Amino acid sequence: MRIELDTSILSESVRDIADFPKQGVVFKDITPLLGDPAAFSSAVDAIVVSFGRGTIDKVVGIEARGFIIAAPVAYHFGAGFVPLRKAGKLPYDTITESYELEYGTETLEVHADAFGEDDRVLIVDDVLATGGTAEAAIRLVERTGATVAGLAFVIELEFLKGAARIQGHDFVSLLQY
Repeated sequence: MRIELDTSILSESVRDIADFPKQGVVFKDITPLLGDPAAFSSAVDAIVVSFGRGTIDKVVGIEARGFIIAAPVAYHFGAGFVPLRKAGKLPYDTITESYELEYGTETLEVHADAFGEDDRVLIVDDVLATGGTAEAAIRLVERTGATVAGLAFVIELEFLKGAARIQGHDFVSLLQY
């Protein structure tokens, strides 16, 4: 799904960092966007508008930058916030899911009791790259019996074709590269 949005304020607030986290990767750094009140609020508002108030029960934020975007999105929805964390970071019973990144392997976990069966869940992260993280998040939510209502990303790296891994789910990406 694409929304009509003047993305100039967002795109001007993203910087490229060459060879991070490893040689050959161009990292899209959103910290300038987060530090600009107009850009940050525009990104949050665009996600909320894309899915509509009253349609989401829980908002998942994927560690770590996904937390920053997802928390104010949850607030605007009047929804709960659920962190998806790297393995070993949550203190209670968890379920886990491993996945491939464009530069390695990772494991995500969520508290086993984070969702109810009737929960409509929005998954939020900063970047959709290969889609492995988003796909793992979808599997974690669905394993609990909750429904993935959609996914939202600030940036989509289209050349990595991550959208193919989340087919069948509504999603919005605010910027495409």
